[in-house]
Amino acid sequence: MSNARTARLSRRGLLAAGGALGLGALVTACGSEDSKDGGSDAKGAAKSGPWSFKDDRGKTVKLDQVPTKIVAFTGVAAALYDYGIEVKGVFGPTKTKDGKADVQAGDMDVSKLTVFGNRFDQFNVEQYAAFQPEVLITTTFDAAGTLWYVPEASKDKIAKLAPSVAVSVFDRQMPKPLQRMAELAESLGADLNDAKVVEAKKRFEAASERLRKAAKSRPEIKVMAGSASDAIFYVSGSNFSIDLEYFKALGVNFVEPPKKAMEANGGWFENLSWENVDKYPADIIMMDDRASTIQPADITEATWKKLPAVKAGQVIARSPEPILSYDKCTPLVENLAKAIESAKKVA
Repeated sequence: MSNARTARLSRRGLLAAGGALGLGALVTACGSEDSKDGGSDAKGAAKSGPWSFKDDRGKTVKLDQVPTKIVAFTGVAAALYDYGIEVKGVFGPTKTKDGKADVQAGDMDVSKLTVFGNRFDQFNVEQYAAFQPEVLITTTFDAAGTLWYVPEASKDKIAKLAPSVAVSVFDRQMPKPLQRMAELAESLGADLNDAKVVEAKKRFEAASERLRKAAKSRPEIKVMAGSASDAIFYVSGSNFSIDLEYFKALGVNFVEPPKKAMEANGGWFENLSWENVDKYPADIIMMDDRASTIQPADITEATWKKLPAVKAGQVIARSPEPILSYDKCTPLVENLAKAIESAKKVA
């Protein structure tokens, strides 16, 4: 695809500006995905002994021992933490400006983490080398297997220091990456039969059924996924994003910008000026909860405040980069189900 590099740079620029929805202008990159959802090669691994895992790029990492010096993207580390796997080194949004835990850090104690980079395109390679990592784990948001939050400029240096594992969160529904993260956690020593883990999965399944019923009973309720920056309001289409694809499959009626309007952003979202924020009628607005975006309470634009969904108080949070544990994804499903159940038809 001739515009792959251009789109990648556009993605990085948008994220650096803090306004990307659906994780930026990613592209359906050149070539076919070589993952075919490979499974763990070391299910139920002990705390010692050989370890291997086939990731969603179709690459198998093999180590002499189950890794303990793991470095992971913050959201991945938070998911593994929910399975009892503690990651001590992270990169990605970990601490807010006031030093508190970022939303993507989940339940981790961020004061105990070694943070190699807290922002996009920030990664301290020297510090990472000194840490002596055994494996790097992150997600990938394109078919090419690009490692999320690993800077383009230093990716080759980083790759030489430890093998990498990637879980795909591109163009698939939420249950699949949840399953893959659980398999990865199990390979690292997690017990998927633990009562808390089993209960969390049951709650996720129950929440999904609740959302399916809510969507079926109220098909007239229109939902829009948005994200706010100083100059632009982003409206996401349901393609590619694991949460929106799943919610749509359960019957949720989403605002869908035309493909042509999203072409400049890799098919992920449409850019609107604040003057045109009322372009699409919506009864519920799901807003990007990441720290890099402007949160609903802080939006001062008059056009925003006039939106029917805003006036009706029908704005809920959305996590475009959900923490991939059943415990953390369940509330996302429940909140949308509740919003649809109780929403007034305003658009």
